[in-house]
Amino acid sequence: MVSDETPPELFRVLALDGGGAKGFYTLGVLHEIEAMAGPLHERFNLVYGTSTGAIIAALICLGYSVADIRKLYQEHVVKVMARLLPSSKSAALADLARDVFKDAAFTDVKTGIGIVCTKWGQERPMIFKASKTQAFGSKSSFVPGFGVPIGEAVQASCSAYPFFKKKTVVTSLGESIELGDGGFCANNPALYALADATVSMKLAHENVRLVSIGVGEYPSPKAGLFSLRRWFNYMFTVRLLQKTLEINTQSMDQLRIVLFKDIKTVRISQAYTQPEMATDMFEHNTKKLDELWQRGRRSFEGHEPALKEYLL
Repeated sequence: MVSDETPPELFRVLALDGGGAKGFYTLGVLHEIEAMAGPLHERFNLVYGTSTGAIIAALICLGYSVADIRKLYQEHVVKVMARLLPSSKSAALADLARDVFKDAAFTDVKTGIGIVCTKWGQERPMIFKASKTQAFGSKSSFVPGFGVPIGEAVQASCSAYPFFKKKTVVTSLGESIELGDGGFCANNPALYALADATVSMKLAHENVRLVSIGVGEYPSPKAGLFSLRRWFNYMFTVRLLQKTLEINTQSMDQLRIVLFKDIKTVRISQAYTQPEMATDMFEHNTKKLDELWQRGRRSFEGHEPALKEYLL
């Protein structure tokens, strides 16, 4: 279980963006960071994630290696994204949550965690945390993860309505809360993570290091004349959803720069303009996903010196 003790002098934060199947890019970056710095749950004091980033963040905090997470992605995420209807996508996502996380609780994590969701009816964020040191209020009544299993919180963070059904969770107080994808409020969760570290935990800015990883930026795929999947996606505004999440990602990062410009940060999310790199969050072509993984690994190289400074 993560400790509520005083944090070390140098506090390292990892923040992982949402982006569906494009999380293979994130895993490529993390593979190289892990190879350089060792187990990520031992290297980072706080790991935040939204949507696909929430899956990865939760598994890191439970002690999984990047290699193990990649195998789970190859087995489960491809199946989720290949489904057509929202009901079938949500059913596959629920299977992923059940099979991968089983009965894991927020008391089981090995380092600080933040899983970002959106309270659908209230249009507000709901962030699942394990330590009361991260709480901004009501510390006396704090319950790790509000008593919700990790798998259910992750499923909620990934429920990108209308392509997935919204997820209802029940807290330890018996409250029933309808949740949607965390990307609607913070597809890039770095700002929320830094708020935890500097406001709730009261850490000095000079003692915080941030590694923020996106999913890359790509051209939109063309709708094939005879592709039922593409027709479905475009008919139900997948382009609009992606644009909304991308705008959110960039605006959150600009705000981070304004508010926390003095915190040393590495941001990795390379842009690709080649037509052959066209993809979206529902990609399930295994060759394309392997290319994203490889691109993520190569993206690490330009940031290696700064990462060594922050992590070693």
